[in-house]
Amino acid sequence: MKLAALASQYVAYKQGIGMRFHTEARTLKSFCLTMGDIAVSEITADRVLAYIAGTGPVTRFWHRKNEVLRGFYRYALARGYAGCSPLPKTIPKPPKFVPYIFSHEELQRLLDASACCETAKCKLQPYTCRMLILLLYGAALRISEALSLTLTDVDLYASLLTIRESKFYKTRLVPMGPDLTGILKTYVDQRAKEYSTKPEAALFMTRNGTPLARSTAENIFCRLRVRAAVLRYDGSRYQPRLHDLRHAAAVHRLVSWYREGADVQRLLPQLATYLGHVHISGTQRYLAMTPELLHEASKRFERYAQGGPQ
Repeated sequence: MKLAALASQYVAYKQGIGMRFHTEARTLKSFCLTMGDIAVSEITADRVLAYIAGTGPVTRFWHRKNEVLRGFYRYALARGYAGCSPLPKTIPKPPKFVPYIFSHEELQRLLDASACCETAKCKLQPYTCRMLILLLYGAALRISEALSLTLTDVDLYASLLTIRESKFYKTRLVPMGPDLTGILKTYVDQRAKEYSTKPEAALFMTRNGTPLARSTAENIFCRLRVRAAVLRYDGSRYQPRLHDLRHAAAVHRLVSWYREGADVQRLLPQLATYLGHVHISGTQRYLAMTPELLHEASKRFERYAQGGPQ
């Protein structure tokens, strides 16, 4: 059986049992294009390894591609379309990824830099760019969640956002504080003067009235962080990303709890729920040990060691 035909059959099977399977489908499409018009049984291990490895260093994307193909070949083997799996037997360990935690001063510089969107060449209005940054940080949203929001998902009276079918296929309510709610209300009012106010219209729109795409948002953010001089010099493969605003929100919340003397262990599951994580371990990965966080945790331990209040 041809690879492309079997891949289409596999994707249809997965989506037929209720999985969205969009990212996996894109990976399989890329795999098929790389392998060419070939039968599944003719694919060799060296070609599969070359596809998974790519041309750059080993990243988590290596493991994501490998996992997608592992599921595909389990499907092929079980139905007799392949006699053996050509996937690599040795799995390299990915380098540890450390998210970038923006300081409050850097966040302000990013907001100030949004003024550069005043030129007609920029696909976003300055106020749209500013609101996106504030919402990603203030509500600790994933970029995909923010860009999927429609006007009907924003309840300004109840200060609630409805996040529909997020990463783990669950819908959740995200409460907002009064400051963020007020800023969002001002944005919605300003937006209404230029764009559609139908309930199903996207919250974030480009200048030409189309829903904001992730690639556009990320490209504009790259220019913003350069203009704001928010860069990392630690040799990391990635410069600060939009998604790091979510990391920063989680870390800043934890630092705030430490300073308030709150019971962090009791509150951590609440933070996990707010972020939309299924397991608390997902939240723990967000909490990179910044010097500020380490300092606050050390102060807490010192008070505990001396027999004082925690």
